[in-house]
Amino acid sequence: MTGAAKATVNHDTIRQWVEARGGNPACVRGTGGRGDPGILRIDFPGFTGEDTLEHIDWDDWFRAFDQNGLAFLYQDTKDGSESRFFRLVSRDSVTVEDDAIQLLPHQRKARQRRRPSRG
Repeated sequence: MTGAAKATVNHDTIRQWVEARGGNPACVRGTGGRGDPGILRIDFPGFTGEDTLEHIDWDDWFRAFDQNGLAFLYQDTKDGSESRFFRLVSRDSVTVEDDAIQLLPHQRKARQRRRPSRG
């Protein structure tokens, strides 16, 4: 499934994907408080997060990830090259099965409405 988006909630899969690309668990500086890291992100050094992101440990990142009911949407490759594409999405918006994403019925309908008609 190269180039296809996949979704997972598996901590090991997420950590391996992030670390293989040189990323680190992070949060947006100033958004959390009292044991809450705030808005979760992944920081890839050399990109735009240098001034706005704060590194946190994986335990804190995954605790917030699970408490907020998130899933990790990601892509392994794009056009034959390693991809850094990822999004944190609500678990309610995807069905996670063996790390493969399936759109829920309301998402399929919305996607079909956006497609131009052929004719």
